[in-house]
Amino acid sequence: MSRFQVLNCGRGGSLNQAFRAREAVMIRQHFRLRFSAGALIFLATGLGACATSPATTADSLKDLTDYALVYTDGGKATPKSVSISEAADVLKTFDVIFVGEEHRHPGNHLAQMALFRAIQERVPNMSLSMEQFERDVQGVVDNFMAGKIGEQVLRTKGRAWDNYPVSYRPLVEYAKERGLSVIAAEAPGSVIRCVGEKGAAFLATMKPEQREWAAAQLNLNEGAYKDKYMRFAAGDGSHGEDADKDKPKGPSAAAVRSFEAQVTRDDTMAESIYLHLQKNPGRKVMHINGSFHSESFLGTAERVQMRDPKLKIAVVNPIQVKKGGKLEVSTADAKTGTFVLLIGATPKSYASMDEMKAAISEEMKFRSANKCEL
Repeated sequence: MSRFQVLNCGRGGSLNQAFRAREAVMIRQHFRLRFSAGALIFLATGLGACATSPATTADSLKDLTDYALVYTDGGKATPKSVSISEAADVLKTFDVIFVGEEHRHPGNHLAQMALFRAIQERVPNMSLSMEQFERDVQGVVDNFMAGKIGEQVLRTKGRAWDNYPVSYRPLVEYAKERGLSVIAAEAPGSVIRCVGEKGAAFLATMKPEQREWAAAQLNLNEGAYKDKYMRFAAGDGSHGEDADKDKPKGPSAAAVRSFEAQVTRDDTMAESIYLHLQKNPGRKVMHINGSFHSESFLGTAERVQMRDPKLKIAVVNPIQVKKGGKLEVSTADAKTGTFVLLIGATPKSYASMDEMKAAISEEMKFRSANKCEL
């Protein structure tokens, strides 16, 4: 019998989902989220939650470096605790493996490294794809991997995230030592800013050499991902308006542009992975990104699948467990990945909505001073 209990949570989802979606996605990496400025307006909405039944296990995570892997097969299997080795035996059969992360979470990054090592030991012909490097610096990344430049140059000219030494150096060094490719998968932040400000139509105004920095095709259609994203923008249409307040309203123009910016990121990462596989038949790819980009097989994950329906895609999705909390997986959480990665809950970024609003206000001022410029 599995030591995990599936917890039914109803339509509202689990407390973890509500907390994680609001905080980790919308305030990701302490405002290095690179959403359009419009997206930040929507943070001042309430946080939903639901009650769960008590778990049948007394197991809990020791600290923030600890983690537990649970096989759920997207909700089709009874949750089962597995080791890194057991997870790798399953994941090696997939073509593209998405390992989501809560940025800067020590347990999450340790699990990423352990999985990458274990899978690559079983599948030597493997590449590492990263949200944390952008397409226009692929040459810089390649030069570093070839030993032509030092790490400080990679971090400066490659615009590496400031937590590179702690969070991503182990992955990149492992790949470098084994001659593996590292894909700078993401669209440049400058492009995302411009799309967030001007909309997806901005891409058509870019110079040909710049246009290659973002996906050739964006998938902006209605669907589960758009619905999920737009829920964060709910209520913006009536902000400051009294007229027709009872009339149903669609998403605001700012929300639409914000979604287009998000999709530019997702489709660019998906296209980067797809093109790499086209050039390297038989190769497998492990891609790391913020969990919102691959949770429930949506976002970047579904956009890879759109480009090649024959690819087998797996998702490892992180779920935060509060300190001392039992290891339990809700029905909704079980559907978020092939595996669920249970990690300790990090301290709250804000103790109150007032603190959050103040931070948003400061961020909005900063963003208003940083206009679209390539």
